This record gives sequence, structure tokens and C-alpha cells, in this order.
Amino acid sequence: MNLPTLSDLIHIARQAGAILKAGFYTDFQVEHKGLVDLVTDMDHRSEDYILNHIRTHFAGDAIVTEESGSFVGNNDRQWFIDPLDGTVNYAHHLPIFSVSIAYAIANQVQMGVVYNPIMDECFSAERGKGAWLNGKPIHTAQVNTLINALLVTGFPYNIRDLKQNNLELFSAFVLRSQGIRRLGSAALDCCYVAAGRLDGYWELGLKPWDIAAGGLIAEEAGVRVSSFTGDRDYLTPPYTLCAANPVLHQEMLDVLNQK
Repeated sequence: MNLPTLSDLIHIARQAGAILKAGFYTDFQVEHKGLVDLVTDMDHRSEDYILNHIRTHFAGDAIVTEESGSFVGNNDRQWFIDPLDGTVNYAHHLPIFSVSIAYAIANQVQMGVVYNPIMDECFSAERGKGAWLNGKPIHTAQVNTLINALLVTGFPYNIRDLKQNNLELFSAFVLRSQGIRRLGSAALDCCYVAAGRLDGYWELGLKPWDIAAGGLIAEEAGVRVSSFTGDRDYLTPPYTLCAANPVLHQEMLDVLNQK
């Protein structure tokens, strides 16, 4: 059994990121998966590289990836891949996007990497060993009240069709916090909370590949990561996420669950 190392995940993410960075300055093709849900040919090029590398070096592992779906394999060894998290940003030449790769053993994420190729920032973590940015340890901020907290969130692509579309929660938080940002990459949102650049993050309508790597990186940086109900298993439906330091996390949960 050939198991990857964190260095393997970093290498894969950096190589896929190089593909995205090279394509960012070209006239790439953009297609619609939905009304506002986009995919570019660079999503596919990044994913093709990642899939080929995994199949060559770690044959037999199960893979869950955004663009191509799930590939059957040994479910005790599973990859979660988002080859381009922040496609809408990328399609508009807005340089906020990332490659996200996580590796799970027996349904528990053990390693995660999120790489922003434009900034050359590589966030990484290994369970029980800490979180890093370009090899240097990172830790979450210790802001413990919402009024002093800079938060981040996102909205689902099908916002027009959902009753629970995050708009009411956005209104609740914007009145209680220092401010709210919407960056367009869930993986980077998690990492920025991990690095203390942002204080808290919440979102609904996510997918496992959005948050598997970023969630572990945040946890290893001292962030409390859970579903809206406080469940630490946030990689099962309905895929909601709340992330902040433990004190602020509880205050955010109180807002998320207010009646």
C-alpha cells in the first residue's frame, strides 16, 4: 500500500496551481453548468493533471472530485479534490482562487493542502501535527466577540431557488460583527481563518471537496470547525460549516441557531 505524504500533496497542488496560473493570463474557455455555475477548460486541465498523478502513484485509492464526480476505489484511502476553487473569480480574471486537495484514511481527513498560485501561498496541515503557510506555523486569531470580528461567508449557486439561502444569516451577522467579506473560495476562507486574517467563517450548501482540506488546516491552527448544529463531522450532509476560535465559534452558533 503506497500512502502519500504531505509533501506529495503539496507537490501535486503546486503543479496543478502552475497550470492554473499559466492559463489565467490566456483566453481560456468558459462554460455554464448552471445559471451562474461556471466551469473553465482550466478546471479540467488542473483536474486531469491531479487525477493522472494519483492514478499513477497511488493506484486503487478512491477519489471524489468536483468536475468528474467520484471514482471507485479503496474507500479507506480517499482523495477529495477541487482543481479550481473559485471558478467564477478565475473566469473574471479576479486572482482569488485555489487548488484544494485532502487525503482521508478510514473516513477521517489526515492531510490537506490549499494552494493559491497567484499569491504563491501554500497552506497545509497534517492531523495532530499543526498547520503551516509556506512551511511556517499558523494559528487562528483570538478575537472573542462578534462586534470585533471580521467574518467571511459565501452563497450557493442556486440561491434563487432556496428558502435557506444565507441572506437572512448575512443580515444577522452584518449587524453584529465588525464586517463581512465574500471572497469566492471556500477553501481559502477556511485557510484565512486558520491564519488569523479573518476571524470566523460560515456557509451552507457546500460540498466535501470545498472544505475537506481547508477544514483540517483550520482545525490544526486552533479553529473550532463544525456544522451549524455544532457537530464536528461537517463532511456529511447537509454540508454546513461554522469555523472560528472556540469562544467566537459558540457566539456564531448562537446566531446561526437563533429562532
